[in-house]
Amino acid sequence: MTMKRFHLALAVADVESSIQDYTERLGAEPEIVIPGRYALWRTDKLNFSVRHMPGAAGRVRHIGWEDSAAPTLCIDHDVNGLIWEYFSAADQRREITANWPQVEAKRQ
Repeated sequence: MTMKRFHLALAVADVESSIQDYTERLGAEPEIVIPGRYALWRTDKLNFSVRHMPGAAGRVRHIGWEDSAAPTLCIDHDVNGLIWEYFSAADQRREITANWPQVEAKRQ
């Protein structure tokens, strides 16, 4: 069975405060935490991430779909210029590792 989750990626000013807030709102702990830099939650229907970008705090970085059937990461722009990504969980893991090779992602 194919697992598909809507993906929402936000820019935040403070990752730790965001983790506290969104953990309460989502009713789930983040699956991956890179202290001060990034956090990722996965619920049954949502793949949600926050990334430290103080100059863009509160803005949507991109949206898309995590899909277990995705053959590879695809990035596109909609008619409004919004970035859409289509990817598998493995694609996302590779991106996290590429961005923070010196930091081991902490599983919650």
